[in-house]
Amino acid sequence: MLDTPADAQPDLRPGLMLCAYEPDLGWNEAGSDADTDWTPTGARLIPVRAEAPDSLARTLVERLRDPACRAALLVGRTSGEEDFLIQTRAENRLLNGKGRLVPTGPGVARAPAPALEMAQTLSEAGLKARLSSDTVTDPGNYLLYRVLCSLPDGPDAPLVGLLRVPDGQGSAITRAVRLAAEAMARHLSPLPRPRAA
Repeated sequence: MLDTPADAQPDLRPGLMLCAYEPDLGWNEAGSDADTDWTPTGARLIPVRAEAPDSLARTLVERLRDPACRAALLVGRTSGEEDFLIQTRAENRLLNGKGRLVPTGPGVARAPAPALEMAQTLSEAGLKARLSSDTVTDPGNYLLYRVLCSLPDGPDAPLVGLLRVPDGQGSAITRAVRLAAEAMARHLSPLPRPRAA
């Protein structure tokens, strides 16, 4: 009978979801299968593939209910901008923009990601980045609002952010996504050790 190591250490790195919600947005220059070759320092990367906004929102919300998943970074395109944008809030809007997504919900919800640090990290790496409180009626706003409304109140709520990337940036998109994720990961604490039985 083989002995199993009794002292195998559990992975106590907090999970960070990364989701490029537009199917044709290749954030990783090495290809879609290469996203497992990199992980932000101090966190465990949880890639989430794009799907229809409604089902993707359910997937994101469900995964964030896992206490081991401590952050989510959504990635989408900017609208005619040349800069990388970190969106700081989401508006309570249906996908078509013609009504409120949550009738009794707040008009806007603020994203708890460290937006200023994310923008500074990108800028220090030579990428043009800025914060944006402007909202756009698109899947990014819809997903961000849905996720933010599902978070518990309090200091232990997961970090959630939205990075918008300009078209035609190639490898700069990969750098920006990784740098933004690294900035978020610096704010995550290791998971508590499981109690001995």
